[in-house]
Amino acid sequence: MRPWPAADGMLVRLRLIGGRVSSTSLRALVEVAEQYGDARVHVTSRANLQVRALPGTDGVLMPEVLAAIEATGLLPTRTHELARNIMMSAQTGLAGGVSDLRPVAAELDARLCGDPGLAVLPGRFLFVLDDGRGDLVDRGCDLGLVVLDEESAQLRVGDGLGPVVPIDTVAQRVAALAHEFAVRRGAGPTAPWHVVELAEPLVRPEDPDPRLPEAAPPLPFGDVPGGRHVEVTGAGLTRAAVAGLTADAADVVITPWRGVLVPQENT
Repeated sequence: MRPWPAADGMLVRLRLIGGRVSSTSLRALVEVAEQYGDARVHVTSRANLQVRALPGTDGVLMPEVLAAIEATGLLPTRTHELARNIMMSAQTGLAGGVSDLRPVAAELDARLCGDPGLAVLPGRFLFVLDDGRGDLVDRGCDLGLVVLDEESAQLRVGDGLGPVVPIDTVAQRVAALAHEFAVRRGAGPTAPWHVVELAEPLVRPEDPDPRLPEAAPPLPFGDVPGGRHVEVTGAGLTRAAVAGLTADAADVVITPWRGVLVPQENT
């Protein structure tokens, strides 16, 4: 809905919840890129997808291009597309970690999109969810959480930490803090883009819980627990590359390290 006018045409970003995308949608998107853009799907360090060189005028995509993108299922809301920046531990629910955060991410997405007041969230506002393995514990964010055990997580607020809360309440708590930020930031060109820019903190800062994990290194490329992590170069993914990645998987995960995690059994 807000394409970026680049030198080669319009650039659009498709936001994924925790990087997860169905193989059907990814194949459909590369077809859109072939028909209207540079024939490739690109990935970002926020685990999202981009399509480049799309036609448009006056900062607006051609109607047929927008319709084709919506048909992929990757634009579920026109009003809240900027609010859906949810990064999550790539292997959660596949291997390792303390708790499977996929249901939490889905609930958070539903709460964000269901709150009319969050349509004003800036496009760089980021939610980061670490499932207790530490792969994203040091990734900068506006709001997020780190799982401590199967029942609790510590909230992340700006560059600090918030309270320890039950896991079954974290989506509600994070969405409420996002709403509070949207209210406090106000409007206009000088409105803050990030939590750390607010004059007063959203919550009282808390000390790190002793159970917080140490920061883990980036997920390596190759065979890893839960699947195969494939690097994506700056050239992006062609139709052939997408076909290979999705041949035996109903869903794949775009990772924060510019890769694609292809889930595999017994890995």
